[in-house]
Amino acid sequence: MTIALNIFGALLAFAAIGSAISKLKKVPDVMTAMAKVGVKPNQIPVLAYLEIAGGLGIIAGIWSKTLGIVSSACLVLYFAGALLKHFSKKHKVVDFGAALGIFIIACITTALQLQR
Repeated sequence: MTIALNIFGALLAFAAIGSAISKLKKVPDVMTAMAKVGVKPNQIPVLAYLEIAGGLGIIAGIWSKTLGIVSSACLVLYFAGALLKHFSKKHKVVDFGAALGIFIIACITTALQLQR
């Protein structure tokens, strides 16, 4: 179980921080996707910093069970919100595939954190 938690935790931290970096670097595809769901440009850095905080919390969660649980649960909520925005706009899976993938990884990581 610890190996699975470490693998999924690393994937989640990498994905969350990578997603944040793409927002901060203003990658055109990411900016287009953010605009499609109605995110204002001044909100993007805030969302990116939340993802970075979650990713760093997952890493610190290796040593602190509570922090690991809270961080992974917060990332579940973050990406659930992203999915809800996409669903409300009736987007196709191709438009929110990355968010769905990270949401699933966050759910698995949270479940593994709760079992450790």
